[in-house]
Amino acid sequence: MPESRVHSRRHLLLGGAAVSTGALLTACTSNEPKDQKPATNAGPAADDKPGAPVTIGFAGPQADHGWLNAINENAKRRAEKYSDVTLEITEGSNDTAAQIGQVQTLINKRVDVLVVLPADGKALTQVGLQAMKAGIPVVNLDRIFASPQAYRCWIGGDNYGMGLNAGRFIGEKLKDKKDATVVELAGMDSLELTRQRTQGFDDALKNYPNIRKVARQAAEFTVESGQAKMAQLLQAQSKFDALWNHDDDQGVGALRAIAQAGRKGFLMVGGAGAKSAMDAIKADDGVLKATVLYPPTMAASAIDLARALGQKKGVGGMAELEIPASITLYSAVVTKENVDDYLPTGFS
Repeated sequence: MPESRVHSRRHLLLGGAAVSTGALLTACTSNEPKDQKPATNAGPAADDKPGAPVTIGFAGPQADHGWLNAINENAKRRAEKYSDVTLEITEGSNDTAAQIGQVQTLINKRVDVLVVLPADGKALTQVGLQAMKAGIPVVNLDRIFASPQAYRCWIGGDNYGMGLNAGRFIGEKLKDKKDATVVELAGMDSLELTRQRTQGFDDALKNYPNIRKVARQAAEFTVESGQAKMAQLLQAQSKFDALWNHDDDQGVGALRAIAQAGRKGFLMVGGAGAKSAMDAIKADDGVLKATVLYPPTMAASAIDLARALGQKKGVGGMAELEIPASITLYSAVVTKENVDDYLPTGFS
């Protein structure tokens, strides 16, 4: 799963899914925008005419997770929308040394721009610095390099915001229930992103004194781990009112464990935005009532930004001549009421 930087004042907080050089996403002005529909990866704006040819090198980790596979697919599909873009894509790897070698190969090919989702942001910082020193601008995707000198632009998700919005959703659902209890199925505790999601969730619950978190289990972002750890939670907790699950892939396993135990009487909120989760939310015949987005369409946005850099353009909808230094995507909450809007962004 992705690991990103905690949001900061230097980040531009954006709502929706993808940034186009023809139309910048509208910034969110509230936690629950009512009239604005999310952008989809439908392609560049009609008035975004072809420009100078740009060769973009794309290096991501191994697609061994639904979200990571969606990252690669979004990048490929977005590049195909542009007649002036050539995409040089590497074979994804979770081996740091292998990915460094792949990025160095792209540097040696003298691509115009690099888009890199590092397997380990800290470990790949040096190769980012190498590219920038060679005059190749880098779009750092999601997992952040250790130095801002290693990239021209960072774009990624808001892990703290995921937990915050999950906590707010659950809090509003349970605000009138006396002595409400919640449990948490987290991701991998070795990752900063997991700690950020938990912190956001805990901070949101501070606004609801009637709600207590009574248990937490960390899984590993897999179906198998989700099922095993959820089974442990269910055995330990005979009753609770809500479950916050960090990841929709491990949520598939969690739902299996819940079904096997025959448990009902609580609501579940997932994370990331898998199509299977959105389908379950739309059907509304189980415990899963919402999922908080961590949109893989950020890879499509990264291609847009790389194209703009290669063509020395700014981003449409902004007054500045240059693209932003940092963009944080908004963690929208998908519910039965808005799921049809977001289904096109769901990943398998």
